[in-house]
Amino acid sequence: MPAQNLADALFRDARVLVVAPHPDDETFGCGGTIARAKALGAEVYVMVVSAANLTHYSAEHREVSGERRVCEFRAAMRTLGVDGTDVLYTDEQTHMRVDVLPRRDLVAKIERDSPIALDRLRPDVLLFPAVSYNQDHEAVFKAIYAACRPHLPADKPFIRLVLTYDQPQLTWNHTPFHPNFYIDISEFLELKLAAYRCHISQIRPDPHHASVENVERLARMRGSEVSLRAAEAFECHRFLL
Repeated sequence: MPAQNLADALFRDARVLVVAPHPDDETFGCGGTIARAKALGAEVYVMVVSAANLTHYSAEHREVSGERRVCEFRAAMRTLGVDGTDVLYTDEQTHMRVDVLPRRDLVAKIERDSPIALDRLRPDVLLFPAVSYNQDHEAVFKAIYAACRPHLPADKPFIRLVLTYDQPQLTWNHTPFHPNFYIDISEFLELKLAAYRCHISQIRPDPHHASVENVERLARMRGSEVSLRAAEAFECHRFLL
């Protein structure tokens, strides 16, 4: 099957769940893929684990409220045309302390309790961030990995395509990110950048890794790795045809 047809087959009329530890992770890592999936008729849902008040290392946006982050996230998702969202935790006690939640509680939220939990949504494709030094990302990675464990399809939804997506902090990481699955976003890069610009409080000036310019640079670099104008890179954990 030609590559373009395979990509279309993966997302055409599929149900996709994207999980992000915090708002903007989803847009940085797979905003172009979300846009491409929507263009192919997919239903796309985005689950954010936590968003609350935060003090940043930032001259422009040192104090950012959780309400603002959620508003920015919703604006980004409207830009990408997603079908539904959920933010699991909005309290300051949990935000940036997801790693101290009992693993069972976090797995239960992702697996059963959220309105867009795996058991309710029954997605065909699951996207979540690759593991990194960020303690919340590591906790979310391990919880999702447990939640999408193989099972009898009659007893529990079995997700056929499980991918982890790129993140800016992976350049400084204890676990190498080895992308082995690329999605062409050449036609959707501008839409990804428009969505990323909605996360105003999270954007930093160039050459910071969270700048809009770097989001574009990374997409073009990932594209060049597979001879495309722009791409998003993933590590594939399961691909069952």
